[in-house]
Parts: sequence; structure tokens; C-alpha cells
Amino acid sequence: MKDTRRKLMIAGITASSLGLWLHLTAPLSPAQQDDAALIAKAKAIHSRVLKLDTHNDIEPSNFTADCNYAMRLTTQVNLPKMIEGGMDVTFMIVYVGQGPLTPEGFDNAYRQAVAKFDAVHRFTEKIAPDKIGLALTPADVLALHKKNLRIAVIGVENGYPVGTDIKRVKEFYDRGGRYMSLAHNGNSQLADSNTGEAQGYLYNNGLSPLGREVIAEMNRLGMMVDLSHPSKGANMEAMRLSQAPVIASHSGVRALADVSRNMDDEQLLALKKNGGVIQVVGFASYVKTDSKERVDALAKLRDDFGLAAQGGGRGARGGGGGGGGGGGGRAAAGANGDGGRAANATRPCPVESADGTAPQGRRGGGGGGRGRGNAALDGLSPEKRADYDKRLAEIDAKFPPAGRANVKDFVNHIDYAVKLIGIDHVGISSDFDGGGGIDGWNSAAEAFNVTLELVRRGYTEEQIGKLWSGNLLRVWGEVEKVAQKLQKK
Repeated sequence: MKDTRRKLMIAGITASSLGLWLHLTAPLSPAQQDDAALIAKAKAIHSRVLKLDTHNDIEPSNFTADCNYAMRLTTQVNLPKMIEGGMDVTFMIVYVGQGPLTPEGFDNAYRQAVAKFDAVHRFTEKIAPDKIGLALTPADVLALHKKNLRIAVIGVENGYPVGTDIKRVKEFYDRGGRYMSLAHNGNSQLADSNTGEAQGYLYNNGLSPLGREVIAEMNRLGMMVDLSHPSKGANMEAMRLSQAPVIASHSGVRALADVSRNMDDEQLLALKKNGGVIQVVGFASYVKTDSKERVDALAKLRDDFGLAAQGGGRGARGGGGGGGGGGGGRAAAGANGDGGRAANATRPCPVESADGTAPQGRRGGGGGGRGRGNAALDGLSPEKRADYDKRLAEIDAKFPPAGRANVKDFVNHIDYAVKLIGIDHVGISSDFDGGGGIDGWNSAAEAFNVTLELVRRGYTEEQIGKLWSGNLLRVWGEVEKVAQKLQKK
């Protein structure tokens, strides 16, 4: 009897093993074969095209000898993550938030900007020159790429640090700045902001006289004019005035996500006429927004309970917020004008642990304080809080939240722009470490997922190359040519 049981047991194990072997060696279904072939094709394309991201925020405290982007920090962008995701070029951003239009405000902004310029030079020239180089021209980008180095380019977000001294435009160019937007959130001394739609404009939805001079100076120097963040009127005026093509370094399509930071069809068509490029941004709440009905219902709910209206911040409404990475430089900018160094001097370096977290008390930059606190809600009485939660649940049931954007939602914006203005006027950006990020592309390490989705939708290798870098480099080159002509006059 025992012998019989033993034989049956062996037979069972053998059958089980055979079944496992058959499962592992069974031919893939046609659908699986197609998917495997598509992934292999996408990987090959991803390895061959030059991949460039026009907007990654930074924090100077992550650019020191002891704590820097040669390490795998919790920031969404750093060299290990760029290498993992196959990213070649990062535009590191000299960002300063809008402050008072006073001599003190301008001086403070200038100090913050210089700290970020210095950080990029320190990293590329002293800390990791064997790993990354600073490009000042499109030719530099290609030359550094041939040397198998990662590439940094500097962009300036917000002309606020220029103050009222137009000579600072050339100074910023000489420091390596190759594009600049004339405003951020809040009207600057140069241009009205997209936030003026809700908060009012200073220059009748346009540029200031100094802003017009700055555009002419940028054209003369060969610095790209960036349309991301200024108001629609300011952007339309900038495109009329600029003698060179312009860019939108990190914007979405307003027809698909109705936030003031995105570009409507009129702006996109003007951009095409100008010869420029929109770098479609993977920022969740610029990609996917809540319905107007939900937004209005939530606004009424807050008003009914005496709660302050939610600020648009970087992401305005809906979409599940920004990315989960470091945030480099938004919160860190610091009101003291030191580029955030004092606030971070005693904090541990945010080296990423195995689970992707940072040491206690420090993330890679913080995302600029855009998160919504619950202090106002916590101030409600238990009865009012219960009533608030009940009404919020009713709104959620009637007008469900949009949910966080993913790579498919992001490529929908690319598709829309390509169909409206053509493949030659569309590019890719993330706004990583400044709030950017979507499900499937939440750091430079996940860049392949964007290429994979483009391949799924039938984009060719040539088209994908244009989207990832070709169009931006073409515009940059044309801006240089215009500058050369203007400088000869």
C-alpha cells in the first residue's frame, strides 16, 4: 500500500513538473507575440534616438561635493535615473517664484537665480565632468552625445530676476541660459501671467514695454523665448514680436485639459506659423482635469464652509496632482535669497533607499509646497466636519474625480497637437522636480514608457526622434541663426 502511494506521489510530482514545463515552453499567443515584438521595436528605437527633456527643476543643495546628481537621489531626475531610462539631455532650470516688484524683490530673485546657475556649472565642471557636460549650442549637444556623456542645458523660468536691468539678459545668456520665460505664476515686470485670468493683469493681458525690449535682446543674443506660464495675450504678442521661432518649454493642450497654463488652439496655430515648438508636458494636472461641474461644486462647498479657495498653484485643478519625486527648487528657493542653502544645510542628503524613500526630514526638494494641507478642515467642529465630508462624498459620487493622468493621457496631448499643427512643432517635457509626473512616467528612469506608447500609436522612428529632441534642436539652431544675422546689423 505504501509503495502504491509512493508511486502515485511520484507520478503526481512528475505530472506537475511536466505541466509547468509545458507552460513555460508553450508558444506565445499571437497577441503576446505582437506585444513582445512591439516592445522590442520600441526598445530599439529608444536606444537610437536622442532623448531630451526641456524642463527639470533643481535645488542647489543637491549640487554639492557631498550630495549631488551623480548619486541616486529621491529627485525625479539625476544621472542614475537618466541612465536607467536612457535619457540623454536635461534642461536644468533656473527657477525663481514671483515676488514683489520692488528693488528688494528683484535683488532677492537675482541671488536665487545666480545660486542655480552656479549649481549647474559646479556639477558639470567640477563634480562630474566625466559624466555630464554643459551644452551651449545644439552642436554641443551632439558632440557631448558622441562622447557618451549626459548633457545639461540651462533654461530660465521667470524673467523676474532680470529686474529692471536689461543687461542681465546678456548676463544670464553668458552664464549659460538658453531659454527664458518672461513670467511664471503671477504677473512680472516683463509680462502678464496665465494666473491673470483669475487674478487680473498688469499690462492688459500682454507684455510690458520692458518685456518687449527683453524679447528683442533675447533674439539678438540667441536665447529662445519660452511661452510656458505667461498669459495668452502676452504669448500672442511675443510671437508677433519675436524675429525667431519660440518654444513652450512645458505646456499642455487646453482643448484636452482646461487650465490657464495650457495652450489653446489659437496659440498653437500661431506657434506653428512662428515656426516654434510646444514641448508637451507630463504634469498630471495639466494633462487631465476634473470636470467643470466638479470644480464648481467643490468651490461652492469650500465657500459654504468658509474655507479658502484652493490655489491653482502649479497644477490648477484636477488630475491627481503632480509627481512624487524630489521637487528640486520650488520650495527650496527660499525667501532669504540664498537658493535654499540655509534651509537645507543641516538636512541629510536625500539618497534614495531601496524602497525609493529619502532620509527622515528630507526629500529631494519638496515639490515647492504645492500640497494641500488640512489645517482649515481641522479647524471645523466635529459636526461641521461630518457635514463637510458627507457633502464631499455626494460630490464624488455625482462628479467623480478625474483620477491621475497616465502615459496614454499624456500621449493624447501629443496626438492632438500633432494633428493640429504638425509633427515638426511638437516635443516632450516632464517638469520633473517641479511638480511634474504621471503614472508610468514619474521619473527619468521611466522614459521608455513614453516611447513605447508612441510606437503603439504608430509613430515612426523618425517622428519619435523629432518629438524627443529633433524639433527642439531645430528651433534652437534657427534661433542661433537669427541672432547671427541681427548681430551683423
